[in-house]
Amino acid sequence: MSARHLLPAFVLAALVAACAPPSGEKPAQVTPQITEQVLRDRAKEQLAQGIKQYEAGDFESAFKNLTASLDHGLLSKSDQSIARKHIAFIHCVSNREVLCRDEFRKAFEINTDFALTTAEDGHPIWGPIYRNVRAQLITERDAAAAASKPRVPLAKAEQMLADGMVKYDSGDPAAAIKLFEAATKEGLKEKADQVKSLKHTAFSLCLEGKYSACRATFLKIFDVDPTFDLTPAEAGHPSWTRTYAGAKAQAQKALAEKAAKEKAAQPKSAPAAAPTAKDKAPTPPAAAQQPPKKN
Repeated sequence: MSARHLLPAFVLAALVAACAPPSGEKPAQVTPQITEQVLRDRAKEQLAQGIKQYEAGDFESAFKNLTASLDHGLLSKSDQSIARKHIAFIHCVSNREVLCRDEFRKAFEINTDFALTTAEDGHPIWGPIYRNVRAQLITERDAAAAASKPRVPLAKAEQMLADGMVKYDSGDPAAAIKLFEAATKEGLKEKADQVKSLKHTAFSLCLEGKYSACRATFLKIFDVDPTFDLTPAEAGHPSWTRTYAGAKAQAQKALAEKAAKEKAAQPKSAPAAAPTAKDKAPTPPAAAQQPPKKN
């Protein structure tokens, strides 16, 4: 082989040697692939950590973790609404009402079953904002539903009741009381509407701190429906739980006393009189026995 043919072969060998890894050097490690499940688990961990930090009062760190948990876009609807709820709480306690309102709205839009607990609903800072957002969404949904159906106008009393519910849900108990009382005075036809109006009148009065009037209104409900009772969530509300419990006990005692009086007023049936001699029928004499005839 000529020198002319050996030169390219030599160059090729040198190039191969240059590309080979140095002796003793370990091959580069392969980076593990980040899967969707890995990201989902990370989002859940960030959500749990954010809630823990929120409960510890570390709002800044909690906000970062809660926001990061949502950025993955892999949380369930329920978990997303939980994250949004805590972010809303942070905004509310930080005097960022507009952002607080936006987060509550997002929570409702993500999860139609979203709702605060009784204790959370009763919080003085974010409770009214939450109820106002909920009322707005309900109004919007009702308007959308009504647009697709022929509208049947409500009677005056029923319309006042509906307007009162809007005011109540928006966190305006004073305006709600006026509408509920006007609806009751106007005359609601259905028993369920009568109870609803009185019940929310009582709720509103308690929220206004008018506990005596609240208790008196609760008592009126039992006149309409003696079997009335609040749901467990309603009965546990901190604004009226004690007032309602007292009114319920008083109403049940009054109903028991009324039933006892009515029973006592019923005429007692006289005991059956002993039969007299005249009442006794005479016993017929025994027939005389005829002597047997002789054949």
